[in-house]
Amino acid sequence: MLHAAHLLDVENGKLITPGEVLVEGERISEAGSKVSRQTGAEVIDLGDVTLMPGLIDAHVHLFLHPGAEDLQTVEESVPQRTILATLAAKDDLMAGFTAERDMGTEGAGSADTAVRNAINAGLIPGPRLRVSGNAIDILGGHEDANRFNPAQHVLSNADYANSVDQIVEVMREQKKEGSDFAKMYETGTDKVVNGNLVTPYQYTEAQLAAAVAEAARTGRKVAVHATGDPGALYAVQAGVASIDHAFQLGDETMRLMREKNIPAVPTFTIVEYFAEHANNPAAAKREREILDLHAREFKKQLSAGVPMAVGSDVGPFPHGTQAREFELMVQYGMAPAAVLQADLINGAKLLGWDGQIGELKPGYFADIIAAPGDPTADISVLTRVSFVMKGGVVYRR
Repeated sequence: MLHAAHLLDVENGKLITPGEVLVEGERISEAGSKVSRQTGAEVIDLGDVTLMPGLIDAHVHLFLHPGAEDLQTVEESVPQRTILATLAAKDDLMAGFTAERDMGTEGAGSADTAVRNAINAGLIPGPRLRVSGNAIDILGGHEDANRFNPAQHVLSNADYANSVDQIVEVMREQKKEGSDFAKMYETGTDKVVNGNLVTPYQYTEAQLAAAVAEAARTGRKVAVHATGDPGALYAVQAGVASIDHAFQLGDETMRLMREKNIPAVPTFTIVEYFAEHANNPAAAKREREILDLHAREFKKQLSAGVPMAVGSDVGPFPHGTQAREFELMVQYGMAPAAVLQADLINGAKLLGWDGQIGELKPGYFADIIAAPGDPTADISVLTRVSFVMKGGVVYRR
């Protein structure tokens, strides 16, 4: 039994005082201000902290670390990158992220299947994972090896698919290798022209609809990297699961996202990090332009009723530090309670674990963290997680 000063009621966006959770095996049996006292049960009194569900990051890259992204995918072997991915998974878990969606191994293929399976088997510590293997991309697309000497035949960081037949074939191969969903690059490269985002689309609505249908055939979903229109519009028309990055969206795109309940995953943290760690002033200026545009457009998306989930794009910046995303979403216009609901309720649904994670309720997995203070008043407390339990097992205390 866990006892603390407070417990977060996610659905109502408020604290319950005091807070208690009774855990039996890997699941919660009771939660509230007072739970049953079971004979022989271990009592963990965490003191002046708030108990809350484990955090969800809907956009991570376990197979990336800070440094030259293109070079690490070329210079580091897949076994080396897999070892680093296991360390990244542990760092994320210890920071309170008990569930994540790995949005592409960036050239490591289905190695994320092995990491997910090892975590599920209890061999290594890490979050619950939904994995995609490589992302799917067109020839010369967003993550192709476009800046390398063509004579060297450097491989893409994604799997090529240039037609509906190729998309379906790649998705079937990825499913065979253990993917939970498909991640597709729909836009890029981005630039800001006269205050507006310009980004070419990669797949047509018909091609994306074929991908969504193929995924649905085996109970899976398609998530897209889509920073702006018309690519984002094609994606929501096709019925994808989420629009990741969503720097600038048109009125019709936003209307459809609200109507179809397709969340945007803003990923502010990665853009902030790139702006602060750019190789030269021109690159820093470009990233700052995109961040400023994104912040302005985010307010429009909130006003238009676009649903949100929380994803940081962690990997190119250090794993375990991605709670910064919560702070930025509040800074750019969301109330702390709304950000918590976007993360825990919308995130659980996006990852296909609604009714299983994201709230402290009977029958849910005992994925429980604790942090000092009140996250509904000061979201920054999520950067100071002091206790982590996943599936009834204590990983940090």
